[in-house]
Amino acid sequence: MNRKLRMGMIGGGKDAFIGAIHRIAANMDGLIELKAGALSVNPEVAVDSGKMLFLQEDRIYTDFKTMLEKEAARPESERLDFVTIVTPNFAHFEPAMMALDKGFNVVIEKPITFTLDEAKQLKAKVEQTGLTLLLTHTYTGYPLVKQARRMVADGVFGKIRKVWVEYPQGWLSKLSEKEGNAQAAWRTDPKRSGKSGCMGDIGTHAANLAEYISGAKIEKLCADLNVLVPGRMLDDDGGVLLRFDNGAAGVLQASQVAAGEENALKIRVYGEKGGLEWAQHEPNTLLVKWLDKPTEIYRAGANYGGYQSSYAVHNTRTPGGHPEGYLEAFGNLYRNFALTLMAKLDGQQPAPEALDFPSVDDGVRGMAFIDNVVKSSQSEQKWTTFEV
Repeated sequence: MNRKLRMGMIGGGKDAFIGAIHRIAANMDGLIELKAGALSVNPEVAVDSGKMLFLQEDRIYTDFKTMLEKEAARPESERLDFVTIVTPNFAHFEPAMMALDKGFNVVIEKPITFTLDEAKQLKAKVEQTGLTLLLTHTYTGYPLVKQARRMVADGVFGKIRKVWVEYPQGWLSKLSEKEGNAQAAWRTDPKRSGKSGCMGDIGTHAANLAEYISGAKIEKLCADLNVLVPGRMLDDDGGVLLRFDNGAAGVLQASQVAAGEENALKIRVYGEKGGLEWAQHEPNTLLVKWLDKPTEIYRAGANYGGYQSSYAVHNTRTPGGHPEGYLEAFGNLYRNFALTLMAKLDGQQPAPEALDFPSVDDGVRGMAFIDNVVKSSQSEQKWTTFEV
């Protein structure tokens, strides 16, 4: 291609945390430019946000339906290539379906929809249109997460037996939703967030990472969800025992009331011969542990002797010793998505490394995880077959 991909955005106006993150990630490699936006349900904020981002006046919209209708009618030389949706959970499905109907590829925040049924409908629409959808499970974009996945897939550790994944946060240790915190207000509201709070918000990240690195699918689970802050409407803490389709056992813990914690996502995976450990607070380090020899320390960017996989190298941006983090991982998702779209627009087959990003299938499994965890937690039987 001899041009950048043209992007539209729904939601993510001024003062919206995740919208700004998406724009930084999209801009990181010079492959994408923001051309249009319906950036807020508040018309004044939508217009102000569009002006702050220097969008053309006729491409600043106050509602997503008008944006998608008018942008779809533009000539091919101006038409958007994809639309990014960064609204709260309850407002994902309708704009995503309409965007696909209008012929736009889609980037969407997780969880993908408000219900599992909506996620299945969205998957059917993606398959019907042949378009591409990126679900921004950010943590799969880290180079050493990709290295971990390849090592497991290559059988380095033998048969995988055990997976531990945890995601403690502390930001909801108080009833912040009643104190003017807008992020807390919608994330703890079942009408806007869905049937689960903590497990829907960060438990889905942990489950996705466990499946991504282990290469196995959750087959059964036993969940216990808690509301530990009095007056809260949705779970703010929980634990889940897991059984995977390869016979491995797992433990998943997620909490948003672990006072003092930030985003302490951590995963450990063990096989017959050894295992690995990765933590988001130290994302450039992967510990590789062995049954019969000392632990090895892998470092992002330090590919001495070519020991890192092509997937890790493809997603590494700087030499060893120059830290890469959350924004770069987010940028890797956008870059791989962009490279895939560009290849398809050129009639080419995307490289395997470019195709390695979360898709609508991950979104369906994420919504199924929420449903099954809530079902298990409410059941006296507890152990629940994972149904999609």
